[in-house]
Amino acid sequence: MKSVFKALGDPTRRQILELLKADDLTAGAIAEHFTMSKPSVSYHLDILQQADMVLRQRKGQYIVYSLNTSVLDELVAWLIALQENENDDNDDNDT
Repeated sequence: MKSVFKALGDPTRRQILELLKADDLTAGAIAEHFTMSKPSVSYHLDILQQADMVLRQRKGQYIVYSLNTSVLDELVAWLIALQENENDDNDDNDT
């Protein structure tokens, strides 16, 4: 979970996730949306891949990146459970 929070902590990586939400893209296509160098974009993609937030698949001579929603689903479920626990604790304190 630590790697997920590290990945989400950077605005560039969050923007990459937004791009991949719309469509699967190559690193070059992702880089077109930024003013940074292609190696910098690759660095951010590596961080996202280490957190299992993106998947990569070779298609011919290209590597295509896609959003791995299962990790995001797990994160959302954990946050909801955490919030529910907080609400339960607050309800217990009200009595």
